[in-house]
Amino acid sequence: MNIAVLTTGDELINGEMSDTNTARIAQLLSAWGYAIKESRTIGDDESEIEAALRDLSSGRDVVISTGGLGPTDDDLTARAAARTFGRRLALNEEALAQIRRFFAEKNKEMHPRNEKQALLPQKALILPNRLGTAPGFYLRQGTCDLFFLPGVPGEMAVMLEEQVLPHLYERSGGSAPQQERILQVFGLSEPKVEERFSHAPLPQGVHLAFGVEFPFVRVKLRARGESADELLNRAEMHARKLLQPFVFAVGKETLPGNVARMLTDTDRTLALAESCTGGMVAQMLTDIPGASRFLDRGAVTYSNAAKQDWLQVPEDILNREGAVSKACAQAMARGIRQAAGTDLGLAITGIAGPDGGTPDKPVGTVFLALSAEHEERVQGYRFSGNREQIRRISACMALEWLRRYLGNHY
Repeated sequence: MNIAVLTTGDELINGEMSDTNTARIAQLLSAWGYAIKESRTIGDDESEIEAALRDLSSGRDVVISTGGLGPTDDDLTARAAARTFGRRLALNEEALAQIRRFFAEKNKEMHPRNEKQALLPQKALILPNRLGTAPGFYLRQGTCDLFFLPGVPGEMAVMLEEQVLPHLYERSGGSAPQQERILQVFGLSEPKVEERFSHAPLPQGVHLAFGVEFPFVRVKLRARGESADELLNRAEMHARKLLQPFVFAVGKETLPGNVARMLTDTDRTLALAESCTGGMVAQMLTDIPGASRFLDRGAVTYSNAAKQDWLQVPEDILNREGAVSKACAQAMARGIRQAAGTDLGLAITGIAGPDGGTPDKPVGTVFLALSAEHEERVQGYRFSGNREQIRRISACMALEWLRRYLGNHY
């Protein structure tokens, strides 16, 4: 299927914002076996939007447009589409009802300007937006299907999955060109992952691809045809055996999400003591709804004084071995667990850089510690990368520790 993507907005071409929508659309389409043949970015210029729509619709089977559906004067996409395809711009009662319902459900007063979002090309089919005020819409022009979605990434992605992809599936004759299963791996590099498969190939009919989203490797298993689901089930089992214990998630699962589920399922509580990560682990876990069921507290103990006052780290450890050491990490984990009265205490201390390293403890030196009532573990790492990468891989490694510990005690 010949698919094009059009993103609109001055903020995308003047450097204020990055166009993440095109990449997200490509990812979601790829999982179903569809590929983007062309993408364009246009500013808030009605004549240029018209020209792009006219050109793309004449040469493509599908056009997916994002942006320009808001309530302000620079939101021009609906009017440009109406003019491009010779349709009158009219107040769509279904769209207006959706907008009013959104504000009523949020218990907010609707501004009169939001009515502009219900001005759509005549005979457009409404694409409901359950996360925002801007309804999307669908037009058929000749042999081209055009989908107009809001530019807000979260709203756009949900509408694409819930409404656009099923339409493409139907247009494909009720079968996706391809099915995909994604395994997420942490702790093995992409070459090492590929090497494992080279010694033990996948079942015939399953194709292998890789992607990297630091610090994770995404293993993509793809198959076509009526037996695709069965082939992928076999391939997933094969891949898990090859890659264990490094597979932490499948599909849309996440590392924090799986840790949160395991903590909840095992009825264990957790307290965190973070230094170089600055609360990153706590943030990743509290992004999960219901985190209060397992997370008691998180302490960002950046200074030596904080480690002593809040975590009862002995002064002689700090003076003799330093804040970045196995002994300090172990004392931090034990201290936060005892202070909180939780089942588990997890601690991170390290040097994220770009300064602060020494020959004995260079930038990237990180110590993790996990404390339970009858078990403690502490280990040092030498991570590479910039400051943000070191902080992120440290936080992910801490979550991976929890995942494996909980898996062994499940």
